[in-house]
Amino acid sequence: MYSKNVLKLVRPVINRTFSYTATQRKLNSDRAFNINHYDCIGFDLDNTLARYRIGNMLELEYRILSNHLVKERNYPGDLLLQPVDPNFFIKGLIVDDEHGNVIRIGPDGTILQATHGTKWLTPDEILQYYPTRHWKATDLFVQDPLQTWNGPYSEKMRTLLDYFDIAISLIFARAVDAIDAVHGQKKVYNIWPDLLNALMHMFNREHFEQDAGGYFPELKYNPDLYYYKCSPNVLNWLKELRDRGKKLYLITGAHADFANHTASSTLGPNWRDYFDIVVSYAKKPGFFMHERDFLVLNDSYKETGPALELRNGSIYTHGNWKMLKEHLTRLSSAQTPKFLYIGDNLVQDIYTPNVHSGCDTVNVCEELEVEKLDLYTGESHPDRHILSSSLWGSYFEIKDSNQKTVWYNIMKNHSKICVPSVDYLARFPIDHDFKCAIA
Repeated sequence: MYSKNVLKLVRPVINRTFSYTATQRKLNSDRAFNINHYDCIGFDLDNTLARYRIGNMLELEYRILSNHLVKERNYPGDLLLQPVDPNFFIKGLIVDDEHGNVIRIGPDGTILQATHGTKWLTPDEILQYYPTRHWKATDLFVQDPLQTWNGPYSEKMRTLLDYFDIAISLIFARAVDAIDAVHGQKKVYNIWPDLLNALMHMFNREHFEQDAGGYFPELKYNPDLYYYKCSPNVLNWLKELRDRGKKLYLITGAHADFANHTASSTLGPNWRDYFDIVVSYAKKPGFFMHERDFLVLNDSYKETGPALELRNGSIYTHGNWKMLKEHLTRLSSAQTPKFLYIGDNLVQDIYTPNVHSGCDTVNVCEELEVEKLDLYTGESHPDRHILSSSLWGSYFEIKDSNQKTVWYNIMKNHSKICVPSVDYLARFPIDHDFKCAIA
């Protein structure tokens, strides 16, 4: 059983369905959340409105990335091409490329857990790498996650924040094992550049049209293996939001052709009818901080030049929050509209829009369904074996020591509520008051 602090984080999505003790029912009325109070409501696409069959997708990503390292970078296949060990996966791991370690940190940067390669490190062994249980790169990260997004520290560490990159943790760890087996433990490792090259090849946005790279063709021609259909519950909820005069917008990092494929496979062929405007290849988190031009797309999703103004019902690429907000403000009937953004990535979708754009956020976290809601509903998430790790434990905390992870802290401080899925949020009336207790 997890601590009351984690119960407090998840209670907004379950307090209507389940009963609690008098102590557990104490709520912070200052943190009430009601989606009907917002005039302009935005969504991420991947892992938010569009849900993936995570197990299948991670198997695919692992296979493509590991094969790339073996074939293009001459890594030994005997370790990298082994079957996937899903128990090593958990969202929020950090790759320390200098030391060859995979780590988890607390809100103050304390290193809570670590492996060297795939070898679990004891507390004493952690101190051999990090004498104060701190590392400068992660200390900078907890001060401001964007400090390590680019620049020199982005070459030393990588935060694995969503299901598009968590396969890296096991590939990196096995690559360290392979190097250690041949050369002995090194003082400094340099695996990340090779992994970055593999990632850039797999996610090259030109590959969707070209049927190249392995990843996009697989999702393109076998969508039922990788996507869940969006529930009628969510589609009706989106329609009701628009019927109430809400302005709905979609901001996705995916290029327009792949975004269209994903949205068509999940929300249906008329998916654009649910939104007033769509922004593709938004390059979050920079979208919320910089002033890149919006680019107009033709019917083949080719960029044709800068958009001098935004048009309702259109799809664009690149862009910036300032111009989008101005456009939606003009569309809204509210004199000073309130903005909300719903997404899964804690840096791109939650921290950055909240801190740099003053936008309220809702975090979608599927781990919530596995760790908490299963205890009450008896329902089992189809990818439970991926989302629940007996090696690392809870996504939210280190249970034995009751230490929270940095991700719990970002959720608590920068999102109004955390929900396991948009579908779960859509089960409530639009004017429902969520009471958000804070640890």
